[in-house]
Amino acid sequence: MTQDAQPAGLFKRLMALVYDGFLVVALWFISAGLFVILYNHSGLPTQDINGVTRADPVILKGVLFPLLLIETWAFYAWFWLHGGQTLGMRAWRLQVRDYRGGPVRPWQTVARFAAAGLSWLLLGAGYLVALVHPHQTLHDRLSLTATVVLPRPGAAAKGGAKGNRGQGDSGKGNSGKSGKR
Repeated sequence: MTQDAQPAGLFKRLMALVYDGFLVVALWFISAGLFVILYNHSGLPTQDINGVTRADPVILKGVLFPLLLIETWAFYAWFWLHGGQTLGMRAWRLQVRDYRGGPVRPWQTVARFAAAGLSWLLLGAGYLVALVHPHQTLHDRLSLTATVVLPRPGAAAKGGAKGNRGQGDSGKGNSGKSGKR
């Protein structure tokens, strides 16, 4: 894992997951809505229950559920491959990286998503692994990734600005005016 960033804590990880969960559920609503509209006009088997026409349960389990899983993986994979941050991770300043510090590779998104599913199947125990050293979840470890906390923006700039004070002026600063009065 890289030395320039600290491992993400469990609370921040779960809060980012909640943020992303809202986005994923919104995508599911859109996809399921389109599925219902298109399915009813496809001529495939339907059931009529109390005046409501719906897809056959076998079709729902065999087509819609895998479609939603692939869509969820694609959501996370796209963000992880384009900067290592989902929108929820960006809000909490988290980033997924290769354990060596580089960008996440496509195979790692598949492994990470599958291992995260395993973490949930273990009733969240895969997330609790983040409480012990090296403070990475089960899906981080299995996919050879690391989730880290990024430094606050401007934190490095504040440290550098102190050393420049007093050079060439009285130390009172310049309000950005060009000297014309």
